[in-house]
Amino acid sequence: MVLDIDLFRSRKVSVSTENHTPGIRTRALLLISLVLIIAGTTASSLFIIRNQLRKQVRANLAADLAHSVETFQDLDAGRLVALEHEGALMAALPSLKALMTTHDPRTITDDAADFWKTSGNDLFALSDSSQNIQAAYAKGATNTDILKRDLQAAVADPSQHYLLSNGRLFEYSVRPLYFGREEDGTLLGYVISGYAIDQGFLREVGRGAGAEAAFFAGNIVVVSTLPGGRQPDLGQIAGWQQKNGTGAIATVGRERYLMASKDLTAEAGAPLRLVVMKSFAAADRAEMEIDRLVMWVSLLAIVAGSVLMLLLARLVTRPLEQLAAGVRAFGEGDREYSLPAGGTEEVRYLSRVFAQMRDEIEKTHHALLESERLATIGRMASSVSHDLRHYFAAIYANAEFLASPVLPASERAELYEEIRIAIDGTTDMLDSLLIFSRTGSSLHRVSADMTFLVERAIALVSAHPDAEGVKVILEKGSADTTVDVDTKQVERAVYNLLLNACQSARERSGPRIVRASVSAESQSMSVTIADNGPGVPQGIRETMFDPFVSQGKQKGTGLGLTLAWSVAREHGGDVKLVSSREGETIFRLTVARYLTESAGNGSHPRSKVLTS
Repeated sequence: MVLDIDLFRSRKVSVSTENHTPGIRTRALLLISLVLIIAGTTASSLFIIRNQLRKQVRANLAADLAHSVETFQDLDAGRLVALEHEGALMAALPSLKALMTTHDPRTITDDAADFWKTSGNDLFALSDSSQNIQAAYAKGATNTDILKRDLQAAVADPSQHYLLSNGRLFEYSVRPLYFGREEDGTLLGYVISGYAIDQGFLREVGRGAGAEAAFFAGNIVVVSTLPGGRQPDLGQIAGWQQKNGTGAIATVGRERYLMASKDLTAEAGAPLRLVVMKSFAAADRAEMEIDRLVMWVSLLAIVAGSVLMLLLARLVTRPLEQLAAGVRAFGEGDREYSLPAGGTEEVRYLSRVFAQMRDEIEKTHHALLESERLATIGRMASSVSHDLRHYFAAIYANAEFLASPVLPASERAELYEEIRIAIDGTTDMLDSLLIFSRTGSSLHRVSADMTFLVERAIALVSAHPDAEGVKVILEKGSADTTVDVDTKQVERAVYNLLLNACQSARERSGPRIVRASVSAESQSMSVTIADNGPGVPQGIRETMFDPFVSQGKQKGTGLGLTLAWSVAREHGGDVKLVSSREGETIFRLTVARYLTESAGNGSHPRSKVLTS
């Protein structure tokens, strides 16, 4: 007898065969890691370089501004010395002394203009001994009265050297004028000489450091070296209140400046401040150039590193790809796939370990198949032997009784019926074994009506002794139930399911009913069989489709459900226990409606319980 090939089917090793290549993912991971490392290093380098550069630039700018403030102080001191010297020369002129002895304001005012022109200063004024301004002249002054008023307040304090008048700023010096010697002469008045503080002077202040400078009177810009179009923006920084020193950053227009301040209020008698500014523009351009250079170097490093990493990764990951392919091939049943012999020491070690594991699995697999085959043969022999002995004992005993000549005709007929039942049972068992042994062979498909096949199976079951007292009902539908199947095998599968249902229904004390129905879909056909028996025992629900499982039955080989499952599988379908509880058990057999390439390929696993 040929055993069921599905019973001893080769069990494949469960190995994931997802459609991806681990080596590709490894290379991508290495490449991404490299890019992230270079990008992180670049960002960190830029951050560090930029901070250090900005600190250095700020320190350099602060030093330049400090130098500009020192330059201003030196120039201011030099100009003040020159003014005092010029004032001393003017005060020594006899003609000027003679003019001041007149004590006539009109005469002094008229003649003072000649002395102003002679001095060549931007500011010239004469006052009497009471420090009343008699004459005052200044370049650009539009109102002499305002100039006299401002000078009147300025000369009263000998510590002041700056004058803000008519929107212009002057640095001045006051020299007393004596009749006779200064030690014992008569004080005639004072000579006031001054220079205008203009853009030329401020350029001299910032020339050495390349800085801009501006004077603020309160919040008003008096004079600045910035272009006239940008003068209004200086008002934004006029409120900077740092006394003397460097540190504030202001934006004038779109340009950033570092500022240093020199408070001159004590020498001007009014709020006056010198602000020296050094632009960050050159430093910003240098920073952008460095950033651009670092970025190009980083990009070059990424490209070169990526190429090198791909080459190295390929050397490392190609053996891994071959090893992964070997694992997939082994999972798909290819035991001869060659494993990588090259690569790193770790990959070679993995190949050796996997080869050993594959050999061990093969040995264990063969031993398991052999033990399963022997166990199945033993279970089959035990089951067949028990049932054949039961049937043959009935035939033998009844044949002996028939040999008695004194038996009445009624008892003789009863003995004949028992012998027929035993022979029918033996025939059914042998037919099941034959069909079971032939599953897996080619099918003889023909077009048939599934409803007609179910009707024939019901007729056969109804004649079986186990269906006695059971009402089998076929619920017909109006749909087309034409299907391409091996009619003999499908009819036998439906017969086995119906017979199991009848055997289950007979365990009820009340009405015993089995219902069968056929449902059609576009690509499949289903036969649903329900009985009102006690249900499938919980202990066999996971194994009821395995061969020779017949818990609770007094006779039978335990091949009914196995045969039905094998037939359904070969027809591209399945058998499922839809539900099972007290009073209702439903099995559903499904087959492919038409011949397909996947039908009969043995790829379907044994069905389990869907619901309970």
